[in-house]
Amino acid sequence: MIAPDLAEEFRGKRILVTGGLGFIGSHLARALVAAGSDVLLVDSLIPEYGGNLANIRGIEERVRVNVSDVRDAHSLRQLVRGQDVVFNLAGQTSHVDSMSDPLTDLEINCRAQLFILEACRRHNRDATIVYAGTRQVYGRPQYLPVDEAHPVTPVDVNGVNKLAGEQYHRLYAEVHGLRCCVLRLTNTYGPRMRVKDARQTFLGAWLRAAVAGEEIVVFGDGRQRRDFNYVDDAVRAFLLAAAREEAAGEVFNLGDDRVVTLLELAELLLAIHGSGRFRLEPFPEERRTIDIGDYYGDYRKIRDTLGWAPTVPLEEGLSRSLDFYADHGDLYWGDP
Repeated sequence: MIAPDLAEEFRGKRILVTGGLGFIGSHLARALVAAGSDVLLVDSLIPEYGGNLANIRGIEERVRVNVSDVRDAHSLRQLVRGQDVVFNLAGQTSHVDSMSDPLTDLEINCRAQLFILEACRRHNRDATIVYAGTRQVYGRPQYLPVDEAHPVTPVDVNGVNKLAGEQYHRLYAEVHGLRCCVLRLTNTYGPRMRVKDARQTFLGAWLRAAVAGEEIVVFGDGRQRRDFNYVDDAVRAFLLAAAREEAAGEVFNLGDDRVVTLLELAELLLAIHGSGRFRLEPFPEERRTIDIGDYYGDYRKIRDTLGWAPTVPLEEGLSRSLDFYADHGDLYWGDP
């Protein structure tokens, strides 16, 4: 639920969410609907990318949906007109897919980002744009926790293209005066995420395995350390970035004070679920070569600038997620 003061910022506002039928996009939609916004969701519903009409069950009549692809520059011109805020979440998220099909990743995470920015520059220069970036731009950390000053050395095509996407947003802010902000997300999880495979995040596949009574597979030795953000906390960061003038032109890490190894995470997940098992398995070659090792972020900049900090403990977030898929898993195991 949005805090009342933040909800007031969005009451009556016209909002466009690209990737709006996906995981984070649909949670944003729910928060915006509750705040009284006029919400337009754009999503291609390409099966590999996580969009699912089940994600907006219960608010179907309170949002508008346009099934279109952000690679279609012509439709974007009309979609951005009159919008107060553009939450730009559309993207290809799979690191492995980006290595096997780099041109598609380039099309979605680079070329389409320019289409969106050009549409705003030409047809709606007053829109606020918040771009969903990723911690993957940092590559293998040189120090921990990783702050925004850390060198950016991506280890896969997805990271390279996502870095280009955020640089386009920063460039358009500086040169063309668009009000853009970039959030570098860490491992975001929760209800409505893609769980039938690991394309969105490995934790989605783990949640499915736990609920389905299957064995969780942990690649490597399980000692890699990670931080996690529950989706409600990520949504609040997006809303703050759109509402606060101090965010314009900035890049912010998200993160959490709680850092766990993957072994600890698997044990915690199964303990909360009450049953299950996991096994260690060597990295498949296509994953081993792009694994970043330990990562956890320093989120002090967004805390000090916008007042954001994570609020949902890992145990609570995992419990909510398991409960959701126990009740609604049939909507997420197969194709939408």
